[in-house]
Order: sequence, then structure tokens, then C-alpha cells
Amino acid sequence: MGAKLGGGGGGKYKIEQNSDINVTPFVDVMLVLLIIFMVSIPVATVSIKLDLPPAKAPPTGEKKKDPVFISIMGPNDIYIAERKTSLETLDADVRAALQSDDPLNERILVRGWKDIEYRDFVQVLNELQQHGYLKIGLINEDIE
Repeated sequence: MGAKLGGGGGGKYKIEQNSDINVTPFVDVMLVLLIIFMVSIPVATVSIKLDLPPAKAPPTGEKKKDPVFISIMGPNDIYIAERKTSLETLDADVRAALQSDDPLNERILVRGWKDIEYRDFVQVLNELQQHGYLKIGLINEDIE
């Protein structure tokens, strides 16, 4: 609480209680917090590391292969393109669908049906990663 000196009725030496809000400490604290945030935010945004491929023009004469789509419809309902497969035969079926000399460097696109459980989706991703497929893309499609 502050004291009010002078003014008002009473006497010259009478000290009354001041009921005005003292905002000076509040402003000081807010300015210190503002400076702290202004200093710390640029440091946080710079530390994000991205691994971007180099920019280069695509070859003009080559036709790109269509990607292989893996659709997960349920726990035991997995499709590569339109062909049904299972977790046990997933590696062999993916290799057959890729038809490549180096199937581990080919991109695989995985999409899940809207009603599947998370563990069913992750089981397929883990199975692919255990067999060495690391270029996996996830697809999200708008379902009406």
C-alpha cells in the first residue's frame, strides 16, 4: 500500500491510506518477460533441422514409375494396389509389386482407412521398417 501525502481535508501532517493501484511493478515485470521472450524465441526457431534434397531438374527422357500403394483397411485386411496380402507375406509382396533391382530405395505410400486402430497401422509400418524399407510416405485422403 502506498501513502498519500498532502491534499484532501485533514491536516498538513495527516497521512491517509492510498487506494490507487500501483502499476509500476507490474509494468516492470511485463517488460522483463517481454525481453526474455524476444531473446528466446529466435533461438528456438533456428534449431529445427530439415533434411531437404538438393534442387535439380528431373531427367527429360525418363518416365517415372507409379508408386506402390499399401492400403490398410483393418487388422488382417491389407492391400498392395488391389492385391490382398498379410503381415507375414508383406515383404515378398512389396518386392513383387516394386519390380526393381533395388527395392529398398523405392518409395512406398501407405494409407489407412478411417476406422482402423492405430496399432494396426503401426504394425504395418514396423514390418516394413524391419525389412529395410525406409522411404515410406503416409497418405491422408479426404473421405466424404
